[in-house]
Amino acid sequence: MTRMGDVLAGIHSSWEFDTDAVLIRFERGIRTPKLFHVLGERRIPYEALSSVELTPGPRRGTVALRAVPRPGADPLLDAAGGQLREAVDPYRLVLPAEREALAAYYATELQSALGRDADLDAGYFMVPAPTAPLHFKAFDGKVSFDGKVVSFRWFWTGASSAKWKAGDQSFAVSELAGVDWRSPEAADGHLRLIRRGPDGKPEESDSGEPADQNPAAVVFGLGYGLVHESLPLAASVLEAVQASEEDPCFPHPDSVRDARADPADIAERIRHLGDLHTAGLLTRDEFTEKKRELLAEL
Repeated sequence: MTRMGDVLAGIHSSWEFDTDAVLIRFERGIRTPKLFHVLGERRIPYEALSSVELTPGPRRGTVALRAVPRPGADPLLDAAGGQLREAVDPYRLVLPAEREALAAYYATELQSALGRDADLDAGYFMVPAPTAPLHFKAFDGKVSFDGKVVSFRWFWTGASSAKWKAGDQSFAVSELAGVDWRSPEAADGHLRLIRRGPDGKPEESDSGEPADQNPAAVVFGLGYGLVHESLPLAASVLEAVQASEEDPCFPHPDSVRDARADPADIAERIRHLGDLHTAGLLTRDEFTEKKRELLAEL
């Protein structure tokens, strides 16, 4: 590889080459994509890459150098599932065309540094996900992740009656099998948690139930669940799910459900359940049972 400390500066980011990894530092300018602001910098081991590409850039007079990660090496790209636009691809460095020869040199050097398993799936995450705690607002609720527990707190203005009936939700990482992130730029944008069944396999019901009715999912909508907010959280959860398969320190699901709720939240949820009952969306028995369950959380 090139000399340690060599830097290739481009538009919105720069790449610094080390002996075993490339350090990508993102600018914080007003024109820099907000996802890059959140990422800050990322250390990409050469063994996490499968190939390197040099192509014409997005605008006339530019070229683009892209390091292609191995499948399964980066939880951010695994969570994105190919939905990121080129403009917010963290592995893509855009440079002025007059620096094409220099970019070609680094592309050759980087290609020669790739590991012997570059053509294979990684098998485990080699690039760290954004660090918890993380949170964002969806259309129907607030999502929080503290590193071990994902919490959904429903908004009375957006959540369906099915979600209010189910109540606010908390999921220990150890009871999850993965995440399904659908970009907010798509018509059905959502974040869905895929729960682990008794046999350890993903629950089929979590993929079939509409996101607005599923208490293990939140809906994005216009202005909610923005890419730079929801994707880092999805990636962090995905990384934690993989870690939990080998780490016994993650909490048992029952310990999450034993946590005491905020009395103010309980009171607000009971008031909303009363509104649903008055509107005929809950029967008297359903309202009474749910109220009893909420009071038991105090």
